[in-house]
Amino acid sequence: MSNIKKVKLGSQGLVVPAIGLGCMGMSKLNDVYEYGKTDEKEAIATIHRSFELGGNFLDTADIYGPFLNEQLIAKAVKGNRDKYIIASKFGIVIDANGKTTMSGVYNGKKEYVKEAVERSLKNLNTDYIDLYYLHRLDPNTPIEETVQAMSELVKEGKVKYIGLSDADSEAIRRADKIHPITAVQSEYSLFVRRPEELGILNTLKELGIGFVTFAPIGRGFLSGKFQKPEDLSTNDLRKMFPGFTGEQFYKNLELVNEIKKLADAKNITTTQLAIAWVIAKGHVPIPGTKHVKYVEQNIASTNISLTEEELNRLESIIPLGTNIE
Repeated sequence: MSNIKKVKLGSQGLVVPAIGLGCMGMSKLNDVYEYGKTDEKEAIATIHRSFELGGNFLDTADIYGPFLNEQLIAKAVKGNRDKYIIASKFGIVIDANGKTTMSGVYNGKKEYVKEAVERSLKNLNTDYIDLYYLHRLDPNTPIEETVQAMSELVKEGKVKYIGLSDADSEAIRRADKIHPITAVQSEYSLFVRRPEELGILNTLKELGIGFVTFAPIGRGFLSGKFQKPEDLSTNDLRKMFPGFTGEQFYKNLELVNEIKKLADAKNITTTQLAIAWVIAKGHVPIPGTKHVKYVEQNIASTNISLTEEELNRLESIIPLGTNIE
């Protein structure tokens, strides 16, 4: 393994590479949506290449597939489980047939926490999960009940560290009083800076909680790969986001073209610049890819330094509060 810089994620002892690998797009999301075409062989090769380069921090969730993504990771890490740091999530309800509409039915009740972890352990073919997140807050269950149940999983050795995904400052504070929260995961990129705008990043800093950023490339938009809405397949999940359709698409493309000027001047891609920006802000990005060449480029972003002037220029192209949706 190469020597990607390692960072402390939170203050509970978890150390991870400066960049993780988002695995969601490696398998079909459900019966309705996909996130680009999938190829299991290429996906596993991508996980292995990431590992060779020092990128052993994988991010998945029970809802991806459902279950298919965790099962894919189980295949990829077989024989080397202890050399990987696996993060998974639970809390979006999956029915008894393993189906979900991703319709936003959430469950944080104690019984469901226990059921979900056993299911994930089985699908991942492991006896522990390194970092276990509550995927979404359940509005009908106090966060204290959910986190207490997650805390018991830590005592049982089934989970090493616990986290929250897409939680607000109040929920984070309440959760952290029950059991130390290691990490919070939210969407964050040059395009989407809500965690900053809402003061969540300040809360995390105060409590010593790490921040893991999903969609650091703006769900792929910041790569510059999409030049028109038709570049996305008909059932691509991203078509649900207004920023990927109509007039807003072309407004966003103008912003990407401005960012490209700075990337070109540094002889790097816009994707690498977007990732380097997140790292420069002190967070751990988990860009998703299922291609070996892209995982190599993403990991190379950890060696890119940005000056104060470059950071300011980037943030002036897309100031806080810019509407990209």
